[in-house]
Amino acid sequence: MTPEEKFDLITRNLQEYLGGDEMKKILAERDLKVYWGTATTGRPHIGYFVPMTKVADLLAAGCHVTILFADLHAYLDNMKAPWELLKLRTKYYEAVIKAMLTSIGVPIDKLTFVIGTSYQLSAKYSLDVYRLLAMTTEHDAKKAGAEVVKQVASPLLSGLVYPLLQALDEEYLDVDAQFGGVDQRKIFTFAEKYLPHLGYKKRAHLMNVMVGGLKGSKMSSSEPESKIDLLDSTKAVAEKLKGAFCEEGNVENNPILAFLKAVIFPLNSLKNANYEFVIRRPEKYGGNIIFKNYTDLEEAFGSKKLHPADLKSGAIDAVNALLEPIRQIFKNDKELQKLTNEAYPPPKPKVADHVSKFDIRIGKVLEVSQHPDAETLYISKIDLGEVSGPRTIVSGLAKHIPLFDLEKRLVVVVTNLKPATIKGVASAGMVLAAANADKSTVELLDAPEDSEPGDIVSFDGFDRTPEENVNPKVFQKISGEMKVGEDLVAVYKAVPWKTERGFITVKSLKGSTIA
Repeated sequence: MTPEEKFDLITRNLQEYLGGDEMKKILAERDLKVYWGTATTGRPHIGYFVPMTKVADLLAAGCHVTILFADLHAYLDNMKAPWELLKLRTKYYEAVIKAMLTSIGVPIDKLTFVIGTSYQLSAKYSLDVYRLLAMTTEHDAKKAGAEVVKQVASPLLSGLVYPLLQALDEEYLDVDAQFGGVDQRKIFTFAEKYLPHLGYKKRAHLMNVMVGGLKGSKMSSSEPESKIDLLDSTKAVAEKLKGAFCEEGNVENNPILAFLKAVIFPLNSLKNANYEFVIRRPEKYGGNIIFKNYTDLEEAFGSKKLHPADLKSGAIDAVNALLEPIRQIFKNDKELQKLTNEAYPPPKPKVADHVSKFDIRIGKVLEVSQHPDAETLYISKIDLGEVSGPRTIVSGLAKHIPLFDLEKRLVVVVTNLKPATIKGVASAGMVLAAANADKSTVELLDAPEDSEPGDIVSFDGFDRTPEENVNPKVFQKISGEMKVGEDLVAVYKAVPWKTERGFITVKSLKGSTIA
């Protein structure tokens, strides 16, 4: 294969690439070194076949490919999983991506697999992080992560550091180019700008298209109906694709066509130059329909010569054929089955418990003042997202939390305790905090990034059936089980406190109790 042919294969079906001239220069002398990374968070879905298809192209072009399992990035992504779970998920990602590549005929012995924390915690890497922090503005950091890190008015520092680490990875993985989705373009241009400031060379960047979810939005691990899991049954695949968005004649916003274009045709053409996409139909309905290339398929659908039901039927067969080898790999390996259940444990049957009675929510302190008759008490106006407006809540935090630290911040509140009058002031709730054994140090619970007043705090495995006017003594009974873990996540009977946006945490009081 000539350098020109290699370049064409490396860049085919990409939405965009940067640094083409540099890649051509390298290819004239040697094969290209490329890396693709993934944060080990949600369970991988069929959208991962888009980058895997390009990995197959890269290997066919003679590239040296590194796959990075970015466990540190996953932790920085709003603490979606504690460290112990991340270790298991990293192992799962490695197993499932190897199974994906094996299923499409890619020889994994030609790949290098690297776990992020194997080098990202080294002294040299850490020093480079600090060097990069010293020269990066907040504006540039936020801009770099704009498409991949949720943007909020007051972002966590982790979200600002995330893009910096991804840029540094190019140097520490010793590659010529980084490959990723087009949603990472701003991180790539950040790397091109800042790596030379550290004395490192500018790399090229390859960007694949982003395949939409089955309902028309982004395909996401956190939205089950938007994606097909790699281990979904043939029946589940059929049901999800039958329910997918597929408007007749619409070729611009069509997740099924997008997946066929990005994955099914390129992969099968690598294995068989004469690949045909077959839509099976009974003879009484005109018999099978055969397409030898994607262009003809898109033209037929766009001109309404091909009905959405027929397109879905062909897609169901193609996707199930793609997934079947992966299903068999996991079906025949008990260790992989065990790993799957440990990394992504199925929801436990919900049980009734004292904690089920409580309505715990995120609130925002609007106003706070010293109680006129008690120096240890604060009187706060707290917004809990209720139509009735903010509540007045009296708390015993004045000895431990400076008034200015409480103003305008998010807090965690028990909202359905029996109202009480404290030193002449009616109080309609309790602000929760963590305290050490002798209660000499107290820290407020921290809500997840981007939380809103009214967000519900829940506990996996426990029913949530709040009662009205619960006696505070009931809460005292369970307070001994409300603690802070070693990873600073609040837990009840070892179950993390969480909202839909992430975990409830504290700043530093490991092993403390919550009340």
